[in-house]
Amino acid sequence: QVQLVESGGGLVQAGGSLRLSCAASGRTFSMYDMGWFRQAPGKEREFVAAIRPSGASTKYADSVKGRFTISRDNAKNTVYLHLNSLKPEDTAVYHCAARLSDWYLSPRANEYDSWGQGTQVTVSS
Repeated sequence: QVQLVESGGGLVQAGGSLRLSCAASGRTFSMYDMGWFRQAPGKEREFVAAIRPSGASTKYADSVKGRFTISRDNAKNTVYLHLNSLKPEDTAVYHCAARLSDWYLSPRANEYDSWGQGTQVTVSS
């Protein structure tokens, strides 16, 4: 497992942008698929985006496709989530997660082994 620490959340107006970062411990970061999930009050945790170790393959939830971009820097053991054109419905705690890379890029939270504590994103209308 890896330890994950998110940062970069905050309060932003609708239409604004943020960049979330997730720093991972350990020397095997490049072996992990990385995902971002979010959880709004009273709602279940939902998939946002995921990325393969090489960064060559990504996956997005339909609700964020075209607005959010996931990327990673394996030299820095860090994965990023760029949030653009933010909407009030994007308000949630955003968590990064890691799983040893497998044959497919999973959007399922229960298939990720390591989780960060989360960072709050609040979008005002």
